[in-house]
Amino acid sequence: MTIKNLNHKQVLSALPDRDENAHKGNFGKILLLCGSEGFTGAAALAAMGALRCGAGLVYLGVPRSIYAIEAVKLTEPIVFPLPEQDGKLSRDALPGILGMLDSMDAVLIGPGLGQSEGTRAVIQAVLEAAKCPVVLDADGINGICRHRDILRERHYPTILTPHAGEFQRLGGEIGGDRLTSAQRFAREYGCILLLKGHHTVITDGIESYVNQTGNPGMAVGGSGDVLAGMIAGLLGQGLSPLNAAACGAWLHGAAGDLCAEKMGQYAMLPTDMLEVLGRLLK
Repeated sequence: MTIKNLNHKQVLSALPDRDENAHKGNFGKILLLCGSEGFTGAAALAAMGALRCGAGLVYLGVPRSIYAIEAVKLTEPIVFPLPEQDGKLSRDALPGILGMLDSMDAVLIGPGLGQSEGTRAVIQAVLEAAKCPVVLDADGINGICRHRDILRERHYPTILTPHAGEFQRLGGEIGGDRLTSAQRFAREYGCILLLKGHHTVITDGIESYVNQTGNPGMAVGGSGDVLAGMIAGLLGQGLSPLNAAACGAWLHGAAGDLCAEKMGQYAMLPTDMLEVLGRLLK
């Protein structure tokens, strides 16, 4: 098993070249299933994270009751309403979602999604049907905690981005050796695991990265939503799942470090990280 660190030059070299004749369809079609009543910010931050990392087309499916809010917040993503129950996605959303999957290059499920019978049904159905990489974050992770064997059954890559509490709910062990615990889980369930925290660990169980960027000022609601969107955006552009997760973590932390330099750790916000990403992607 190998353990690596990334630097800025390596991250930039992993990004795909942009042909002068390219169009938006060449840079990935990403489907995001995010948000619920009271959690509109998570969906917006994830969508902008994907776009700021270069995704060509970002489709954001949200419960119908928050569609108007998201449509006002967001001008670049393609926001569309889906059937809901009590402010969260319902089973009735599945025909519309499943009909889109074959044309997508990556899917993100979870930021602000909430937990309900309907959201769990959506998560399970997408994992079973998607023939592209899927990122599970936040409630996307919570939705499979009791049915994590579904990860083993997938024939396409799955990236999980838990913090320590979510990892424990998945059955992972949190102790002194986070790397070993993450590697063991990734091998057992055939996934890419990004275990958040000081020196975030990214692993497929064999090859691993330990991220060196980032600071405590990033410990604020919405920061993880930005990261999840960034990873989905990089996946859609053709990076391998492990590279997309590792490069996303490096860029996310480096953006946080730029913000801390500029305004200090107390005042920085996830939206500030989105604003400075462009300085890292030149």
